[in-house]
Amino acid sequence: MAAEKAIVTTKIYYMKMRPNYSKIYHDLLQAEYPEKLKDVKVTELLQNLNTSDEVIKFNEKLFKQSKESLENNQKLRTYDRETMLKILMYQKQHGFSSNYISKKYKISRTTIAKWKKICEDDIQ
Repeated sequence: MAAEKAIVTTKIYYMKMRPNYSKIYHDLLQAEYPEKLKDVKVTELLQNLNTSDEVIKFNEKLFKQSKESLENNQKLRTYDRETMLKILMYQKQHGFSSNYISKKYKISRTTIAKWKKICEDDIQ
């Protein structure tokens, strides 16, 4: 019972501490690229920035990046639990190896193994 309460408290804490990516990107676009805010697809995507995976995809669609910046950004990426579960469930449903998933998402195999340990209850 105490463990469940701790998990709920932790989830609430992280929900409060999360940046509002929709607001951040809206302000950025309004200041730097106001013409992109007129695009309906951009505004729809802007409203649906809930997971780190969605933020990363939105950023990639919005701004073209060089190979150097992509490599540097990969080192600094963080994934929330929902995104980790999505990737691990994708792997399990399609029977892919950790090696394949690590290449597809550019994540180390060690990281995927850690995620499996963290999320093993949710995967099964």
